[in-house]
Amino acid sequence: MTPHLEHRQQTDPNGQLDTSRSSEHGDRDGDGGWDGDGGWDDDGDWDDGGVLRPFGAEFFADPYPVYARLRSLGPVLKVALPGGARAWLVTREEHVRAGLTDRRLSVNKAHSRNGYQGFSLPPALDANLLNVDPDDHVRLRRLVSQGFTPRHVERLRGRVVAAAEHYADRLAQRLAEDGEAELFEAFANPLPLVVIGHLLDVPEADGRTFSHWVAAMMAPSHAGHTAEAIGHIHRYLVGLIDARRATPGDDLLSSLIAARDDDDRLSEDELVSLAFLLLMAGTENVQHLIGGGLLTLLRHPEQLAALRRRPELMPEAVEELLRCAHPNQMAIRRFPTEAVEIAGTRIPAGDTVLLSLASAHRDPARYPEPDRFDIHRPDKAQLALGHGPHYCLGAWLARMEIGIALGTLIERFPELQLAVPYDQLEWRESFRSHALRRLPVSVG
Repeated sequence: MTPHLEHRQQTDPNGQLDTSRSSEHGDRDGDGGWDGDGGWDDDGDWDDGGVLRPFGAEFFADPYPVYARLRSLGPVLKVALPGGARAWLVTREEHVRAGLTDRRLSVNKAHSRNGYQGFSLPPALDANLLNVDPDDHVRLRRLVSQGFTPRHVERLRGRVVAAAEHYADRLAQRLAEDGEAELFEAFANPLPLVVIGHLLDVPEADGRTFSHWVAAMMAPSHAGHTAEAIGHIHRYLVGLIDARRATPGDDLLSSLIAARDDDDRLSEDELVSLAFLLLMAGTENVQHLIGGGLLTLLRHPEQLAALRRRPELMPEAVEELLRCAHPNQMAIRRFPTEAVEIAGTRIPAGDTVLLSLASAHRDPARYPEPDRFDIHRPDKAQLALGHGPHYCLGAWLARMEIGIALGTLIERFPELQLAVPYDQLEWRESFRSHALRRLPVSVG
């Protein structure tokens, strides 16, 4: 049995950001330093301390020209985040890739001395794989890794295909009735919820509400929204674990509870934190890769036509979409455990380092014509799913879900198109996540 969720009317989770130290506040006036004409303006590019402020309205709408300018300024830059906190931004692929495997760059907040620390989470949500270093990371990863091996993921293929067909039917019904539909609501959001819900035995309705809370956490609409969302998530997971502890089943969450209660292989905070990470990571990025991936294909009709002719190219398309359209702009923040030098820049111990995945993926020193979306690109190696010890646990599952989802949409809706002009699409106001708020579609 699943604990009762606190159902309340959800406000739009993708609006202005709050101003707490560990979150973003929206720069609605666009004074983040980028003048929209390919350069930095005279007044808004530096703060009073001589630190770059690149994250404004133009960045939220299209971050890639901003990254191009940042890369031209240097491989490591001191920047001010929208909330005012400072961080070192690493912009080029060579150094981002190296940083992901540098053990001196810790993900543990205990090593932070000042600057941006990420979300302010309670201990019961903070002890997850993203925030712990070896050896705790290895111990926790082993507890869940069996549920995400390629062999185990392949057993889920039939369930993913069935879910994609089911939600494609719902999308078709909306299109027939209304002439257009919102892709996230009808298709992209519920699909990964079904899959991760099966692994953890979480009902779809609970998953939808959880997904709303995660969206609010990522891009809050008012001051305090992030803290409210985190509170809802915390209370729900504690209740879910209590209920599953009383009535265990044959699911991954029950296995983790047994590892906690029977074998004492993880703490209660680590148990709740793992459940949080699995539910969040198993939905948020996949949802936006489905939506953003479809948008990218619709804007590149020649690539879409190639996929229609040769559906077997979908794995290559997914890899290129991970490079070009992944919503995550940064890897999880890191803190040097000692003074380090990156590309000739000395960074003191305890400062915040942001490894920009999105900038690395558009680095011309690594990818010829990096802004060109090309499913035939010979070298599609990317960092979207991580690199080194923090490589994404659910990488195989994410790839399969995205490929099946996009393949289903391409096959079922050959005349699918945007229902509004591209420049009318709205994006989250976030430096962390370049993701659509909505994706209205219609059929031609």
